[in-house]
Amino acid sequence: MDYLDVNRANWNARVPIHVASDFYDVEGFKAGRSAIRSFERDEVGDVSGRSLVHLQCHFGLDTLSWARLGAEVTGLDFSEAAIEQARAIAAECGIPAEFVTADVYDAVEALGGATYDIVYTGIGALVWLPDLTRWAETVAALLKPGGFLYIAELHPFADILDVETGATVTHDYFAKGPHVWEYPHTYTGSEVLEYQTSVQFQHGLGEVVSAVTAAGLRVEFLHEHDHTFFQRFATLVASEGSHRFPEGAPRVPLVYSLRASAQSGPRMT
Repeated sequence: MDYLDVNRANWNARVPIHVASDFYDVEGFKAGRSAIRSFERDEVGDVSGRSLVHLQCHFGLDTLSWARLGAEVTGLDFSEAAIEQARAIAAECGIPAEFVTADVYDAVEALGGATYDIVYTGIGALVWLPDLTRWAETVAALLKPGGFLYIAELHPFADILDVETGATVTHDYFAKGPHVWEYPHTYTGSEVLEYQTSVQFQHGLGEVVSAVTAAGLRVEFLHEHDHTFFQRFATLVASEGSHRFPEGAPRVPLVYSLRASAQSGPRMT
């Protein structure tokens, strides 16, 4: 099974469902809502006038939200359907942005060798990649000296817990995969997908950090967060756009964020 072809068909099928969903609230975005979480804005800092490339950008709401904050943005995704929607939303909203269709591993060539101040990867991206070493090398090649990678991602520990309570280990943390799943629905609702097969890969936190540092980037911080942005477990309580464990309940990390910087001078060989 070619994971890339399977996943591309799956994500192409998701695009019209996601664009129409309340989960993404495209109309709200067009009216001015930002898709960037407050902790991301705080951790990334001022992006005014800085170049930012968003890898695995889906149909671009996060990308365009960074543009509204002043960044010069480029979004890249392997789904042609997603990129078409991203371009259409950018045009309708009058937001300057470039969008490119390519697999993330081909990003350096697809972007013409351009380099950026910030490489951004958002929630739910890394699980679709089989090789984090190659991904991190791609990130490093896309960064200007002194630039940085910023990741906001679902915590891999939460993926091994039962979906009802989030209190029982039901999956193997070290089972990297590939894991082949058959789901009739996406995470935004009950609409049935035309292509229901996906291939995913589990990456532990140590693997992420090791890949980033091996690529020559210096980790500035790794933060773990006790909230997420959907009903990850049935026991979570919704509050102000986030979902958390109930007051007084033991907590586990649900999201993490990482920032890692490129060398400010010439790279050593």
